[in-house]
Amino acid sequence: MINVVIAEDHQSLIDGIKLFLEYEEDIQVVGEANDGEKLIEIVRLRKPDVVLTDIRMPKMDGINATIQIKKDFPNMRVIAFSMFEQDEAVTKMQEAGASGYIMKNSSLKTVVTAIRTVMDGEEYFDAILKNTNIKKTEQDVPLSKREMEIVKLIGEGKTSQDIADILFIGKTTVDTHRKNILKKLSLQGKSELLRYSMEKKYDF
Repeated sequence: MINVVIAEDHQSLIDGIKLFLEYEEDIQVVGEANDGEKLIEIVRLRKPDVVLTDIRMPKMDGINATIQIKKDFPNMRVIAFSMFEQDEAVTKMQEAGASGYIMKNSSLKTVVTAIRTVMDGEEYFDAILKNTNIKKTEQDVPLSKREMEIVKLIGEGKTSQDIADILFIGKTTVDTHRKNILKKLSLQGKSELLRYSMEKKYDF
């Protein structure tokens, strides 16, 4: 079961999402808040898997609330739920630690998809944001030396098992590094990682 907390200053919107999610067998809403300070309080009490939060809220905005949540619970997933599609808003939520960003005018099915996607360890960005500059580069978020080694090997066509054998580490460790690389560079899936790896040349 995926436990979710919703933060939104319009109670009617919270009620609508809750009503929709009642029909999802794997998702349940365990808390709600109408401002950022209440959100922090509910999160510490309920310890949900996913937080769906507005950006603009009374007392504490969603960006600062996300920073605090990720500081207290690094593994908790946060999804921004906003009417702002500007690059700056998206980037600030990413930098705060959000795993997803969806628009308030999206369908409620999109909300469900986003929740399940971030729970699988991936990021989810609303389709309307695909034309915005949401991708980070390695200059913004530098990869570690080990991650650069893995990127280089991926670009050479090596599988995770090949990389594990070459670097004398476990395949699970390689898979974890791959997920971290995807997150740092905001790449969507294996194909984008492969293309990036083939284009990027690291010299050691």
